Amino acid sequence: MTAGTPAGRPADPPVVLKLGGSVITEKDRPETVDESALATACDAVAGALAAGAVDRLVVIHGGGSFGHHHASEHGISTTEGTHDADAVMDVHGAMARLNRAVLAALHDRDVPAVPVHPLSLSARPAGVDGDLDLPRSSTATLLAEGFVPVLHGDGVATAAEGVTVVSGDELVVELAAGLDAERVGVCSTVPGVLDGDGEVIDRIDSFEAVADALGASDATDVSGGMAAKVRELLELDAPASVFGPEGLETFLRGDAPGTRID
Repeated sequence: MTAGTPAGRPADPPVVLKLGGSVITEKDRPETVDESALATACDAVAGALAAGAVDRLVVIHGGGSFGHHHASEHGISTTEGTHDADAVMDVHGAMARLNRAVLAALHDRDVPAVPVHPLSLSARPAGVDGDLDLPRSSTATLLAEGFVPVLHGDGVATAAEGVTVVSGDELVVELAAGLDAERVGVCSTVPGVLDGDGEVIDRIDSFEAVADALGASDATDVSGGMAAKVRELLELDAPASVFGPEGLETFLRGDAPGTRID
C-alpha cells in the first residue's frame, strides 16, 4: 500500500534505510554504542532530510552488541525460540535501550523520529517456517503525519517456539514491499558485498551467482549475516544498495553506492 498525506493526496514512496548493528555499536563489547559512528550516521540522515534529498524515511537498525549478545546467551535465533519471559525481556530490553540511543541522536539533530517496536506488532502465526505478520498501518500513518519511524531487530511471537528473533533485514524486506518503497539502503561495516578476493561486487541479480563468495556469517550474528541480507534484498521489487558508512550520504542523495541488488 502507499500511504497518503494528511491532505489526502498520494504521498511519495518512502526510502527505507537499515543501519547495521555493527555500524552503530561496538559489537565485541556488550551493550556499547559506537557514539562517533552513530553521530556520523545521524548527521547524514538529518542533512538529507533538511536538504530535501529524502522526503519520507523509515529507519531500521540492527542489534549489534545489544540484542545479539543476549539472544546468543539465551540460545534464541530466527529458528530457535524461548518460552522464558526473562529471556524475552533481556533481548527486547536491550533492543529498546539501543533504540532509545538512536532516537536520542536523531532528536539532537531535529529529526522527528519515533519508535515502532516489532515485538508489540508482529508474529509468526504459522511457526518459524511461516510468513512474518507485520501490520504496517502504524508505520504508514506515522510517515503520512511527517514522522520518521524507527524500527529494530527484536523478538517476535512465534507459534510452537514462544519468541524467536526477527532480524532487521527481514523487517527491511517487509516494510519496503508493504510501503512500496522507492529504494532501500543497507549500511553495513563493509563497502558492499564482497567477492572471494575481497573486492566489492558492483551488482547482484541472483543469489546463486554470489553464493560461494559469501561464506558463513559471524557466529554471534543470530540473524544470518551477509548471505541472509542478500537473499532477502533479492526478494524486493525496489532497488537496494549495500554499502559502508562512507556511502551513506551518497545513498541518501539518491545514488547507489557499494553493491546494487536488484
